[in-house]
Amino acid sequence: MQRRPATEAEAAALASAVRLRIIRLTYDRAMTNKEIAERLGKDPATTLHHVRKLVATGFLEAQEARAGNRGAREIPYKSTGLSWRLTKTRYPEQTSEAVFEAFLGEVAEIGPAALNQFRLVARVDRAELKRRLQTLLDELATEPAHPDGERVAIYLALYPGD
Repeated sequence: MQRRPATEAEAAALASAVRLRIIRLTYDRAMTNKEIAERLGKDPATTLHHVRKLVATGFLEAQEARAGNRGAREIPYKSTGLSWRLTKTRYPEQTSEAVFEAFLGEVAEIGPAALNQFRLVARVDRAELKRRLQTLLDELATEPAHPDGERVAIYLALYPGD
């Protein structure tokens, strides 16, 4: 998969747990700002700020407007998949922290019992392991959605086993 470095604006956009959660929520289903706010338990004005930043940096794309309750015009937004096609960000510490916070927020929402967890300590060639995992994740990210497939999120962390 072709990747490129994140721009300054893209890196800043990815350094937010709320924005990362919005990207995940809209991965395969367009959602309005109101739906996003409800799902995240946030004020719509707060999420609109984040949605606008994600649209401006290419992480979200506005879909065709639709009529909501009482005929109000609503604009749904859908993830473009851009975040997966970027390499290093200019804020690695903030981005790493945001990814972790997004994961913790999602787990808090569903509860730890809903997780399939795996733990292993092994002595490996770290670069080779990262390459193999990246290949698998790239394959999953680029293949068409399985028609009967279950929507899952994957969080993977490698850390020193000492």
